[in-house]
Amino acid sequence: METEIRDLAHKHMRTPWERLTEGEKLVLHAVAKRLHISRPMHKEIDEGLTFGQHMADRIANFGGSWTFIGSFFFVLFAWIALNSFALFHPYDPYPYILLNLLLSCLAAVQAPLILMSQNRQEEKDRIRAAHDYEVNLKAEIEIMQLHEKIDTLRTQDIGRFIKLQESQNLILESLAARIGGSLPAAGQNNNKS
Repeated sequence: METEIRDLAHKHMRTPWERLTEGEKLVLHAVAKRLHISRPMHKEIDEGLTFGQHMADRIANFGGSWTFIGSFFFVLFAWIALNSFALFHPYDPYPYILLNLLLSCLAAVQAPLILMSQNRQEEKDRIRAAHDYEVNLKAEIEIMQLHEKIDTLRTQDIGRFIKLQESQNLILESLAARIGGSLPAAGQNNNKS
């Protein structure tokens, strides 16, 4: 089996076995053993997430939603309305310095969380791209193998057709010899007008 896999590597990848990546070796094993290579990626991606990574993803998802934007504007306008019109002694009068401080703190905390989530998303994309490459490589190798099988079958069929035609020609020649005539050459018209 190992020799067959190394032959596949040389034949279809045109690369020595030692220079192949682990993913390519996995694909060649799957081709040789006729195994499936596609798998659900969400399990592989979500395995081993730390609490911080999980929370960063959830906060970034919420921070990039319409729910957050709506809530943000509601709190912002409510803060301004309370401190401008509703309260006799506002705790944050115009120019809303406390509000500016809270917004700066929110931005300072939210930015690194979004960056952490983007880094996780890049890692997910890398894993998915590697999986797509493996699936596409396996499909390509199997298509090349199918082409080889079809070419082999066509070559065998052509050989059989030639032998069949030769045997039919011999039968026709023997029949023509019995009748006493000769067979016309291919392409000649036998009509006499």
